[in-house]
Amino acid sequence: MLRRLLAILLPVAFVIVAAVFVPLGTVIAQQRTQEVYVDRLGDAGRFAALARTALETDRLDPLAQEMVRYEELYGIPALVVAPDGQVITGSGDRHRMRDVLDEVPDPRTIRAAMAGERPAPPSTVWPWNPEPLVVAEPIGRDSEVAGAVVVVAPTQALDADTLQVWGLLGLLSIAPLTVLATASLPLSRWVLRPIRKLDAATTAVASGDLDVHVDAERGPPELRRLTESFNTMVGVVRRALDRQRSFVSEASHQLRNPLASLRLSVENLAPHLDTPEAREAHEVAVDEAAVMHRMLNSLLAATRLESVTGTEAVEVAEVLESRVERWKALGAARGITVGTEVPAGVRVYAPAGGLGSILDELVSNAMRLSGGTRVVVEAVPGDPVSISVLDDGDGLPEDQYTAALDRFWRSPQHQNTEGTGLGLAIVADLVREAGGRLTPGPGLPGGERRGFGVVITLPPVRDTGD
Repeated sequence: MLRRLLAILLPVAFVIVAAVFVPLGTVIAQQRTQEVYVDRLGDAGRFAALARTALETDRLDPLAQEMVRYEELYGIPALVVAPDGQVITGSGDRHRMRDVLDEVPDPRTIRAAMAGERPAPPSTVWPWNPEPLVVAEPIGRDSEVAGAVVVVAPTQALDADTLQVWGLLGLLSIAPLTVLATASLPLSRWVLRPIRKLDAATTAVASGDLDVHVDAERGPPELRRLTESFNTMVGVVRRALDRQRSFVSEASHQLRNPLASLRLSVENLAPHLDTPEAREAHEVAVDEAAVMHRMLNSLLAATRLESVTGTEAVEVAEVLESRVERWKALGAARGITVGTEVPAGVRVYAPAGGLGSILDELVSNAMRLSGGTRVVVEAVPGDPVSISVLDDGDGLPEDQYTAALDRFWRSPQHQNTEGTGLGLAIVADLVREAGGRLTPGPGLPGGERRGFGVVITLPPVRDTGD
């Protein structure tokens, strides 16, 4: 957004400076043109007075000598033209003067002088226009016009003078342009400061931090209203999530005691059952009560796991070091060997305080569901970093990998195994919110059985040191 705002402000700065200096440059070009025109008009008027006397006395040589000296001094041809368009005399031979006269871009200037009128001042002479400045002065007035003096002034010197002034104006324009361009960056940052705060708060909410609050007392009215709406929205979402988690947790806790009493009462009925049908129904009831008890425990664990919010930078080896002994103890009780292959120094952005709980859930699933003898947790540095939990058990068919991430999904061979089918789905959501991905796949290679594995990819923490 800052770049887009600068892309607007900088052209505006150029337009503002151009709006000042371009008209000024135009006025200067017009002024220079008028100055040259007045000078040439004065020269033509002097030659017209001399030509009138020369024509009346039939003495053209002194006039021709004056025009020759004039061209030698200023480089400007001057000539006298008769009413019939013939060259009477000039600053050169008549053949060259005829060529000069034929090259006049607008003959109307000479015709107006022949009619006894002084031509209108020329328009602005621009540096890119190579045409000369032509001034025609009538000799005599009204019906007594005996011809016209034509001065054909090259504009190279005028063009150079105009370009020099424009160059100075261009150099002068650098100062305000520099000031405006320098002020654009802090001005843009000041304008966008409330938006940046709102953007940072939105990012925090997206990462799971619902305690964020944005100051709604500064900025334009529209932005203040947007900020107030944002704070209200975050509050509503936070309260809804808190109520949802509280309900699941409290309902699970409230149901545990009645369920335990119910299970105890059902188990106490065993001595009073005489028929095989009654004993079979009793066993089913006891099993169902046990399943409900495990379901409640799993819901409580899932609620704790789902309460993880935000991201943090963690070192994978340190997280595993704090848990591997407990995994090995749990694995030993089930006849399962737990190993780790994690190099030191591998740091990732993971759910805040949740990478350990995520790995606990994955290792627990591998122990409960794999039916194998080995579980390995390994990490591979890279971009992204891969963390895998692999077992050598029975595994799943490939067509069930996607379904394994659905909530409450249980594979056909695990319908009677402890669990709710929530853990892997919640872990996948947490990893995704941390900017990573969870992918089910085959397990440990080299065994007779396929095995099952879960690969977590998380963004690495890049070294920003010197």
